[in-house]
Amino acid sequence: MSEIAVRVSGLTYAYPNGPTALDGASLELAAGESVGLVGPNGAGKTTLFLCLSGVLPARRGCMTLLGLDPADPAQRRRLPEHVGIVFQNSDDQLFNTTVLDDVAFGPLNLGLPPDEVRQRVTEALARVGLSGFEERVPFHLSGGEKRRVALAGVLAMRPGVLLLDEPSMYLDPRGRRELIRLINGLPVAKLIASHDLEMILQTCGRAVVLDGGKVMADGPVREVLGNAALMEAHGLEVPHSLTHHS
Repeated sequence: MSEIAVRVSGLTYAYPNGPTALDGASLELAAGESVGLVGPNGAGKTTLFLCLSGVLPARRGCMTLLGLDPADPAQRRRLPEHVGIVFQNSDDQLFNTTVLDDVAFGPLNLGLPPDEVRQRVTEALARVGLSGFEERVPFHLSGGEKRRVALAGVLAMRPGVLLLDEPSMYLDPRGRRELIRLINGLPVAKLIASHDLEMILQTCGRAVVLDGGKVMADGPVREVLGNAALMEAHGLEVPHSLTHHS
């Protein structure tokens, strides 16, 4: 059994005066494994990501990411080095005047020497297919390019865990194909929340269904997404490519 990169056990989170967004959710990710997180809107997917990245303090339950516990302030501060998160809206993540500055932001915060930062930026941009974009202005990029710059900024940190929230949203078919190839080429543990179930099929070996903050199913991706009764019960549809193999 390969080591566990992410362990979530009995995680519960309620927004102040609001609904319970996570209700005893448990799941594990092995090192290097890709897991799809699917469910209807409001199922708790984004809340789970915010808890995992240490943004929201979980009230109950426990989590570890590469051995780090987000509940411990000292360990939480080390999370950005090891856990990369790409949000649904890339605009939330890009705030510098050039692509270079955006991608260099994280590594510079780690206090790395300038040449090491430059090397990481060059490498990360090459990985996402944006070599030569260093001096471009993020504001002028297409949605797909912004998404890739946000991902490059995360990859420049060399995290062991990646959390991707709706990564294929706003991408055209070519951008989406490139993203799938990119995700499949990354050797780290990945938790991918998406309504794009065909993409989940092409990038993940396992799928977890989250609804009402609870884990409703967890198993091999084709088995879970191909279960029509399960999909329908949670406001989802069996991906087109699976309905023709029965």
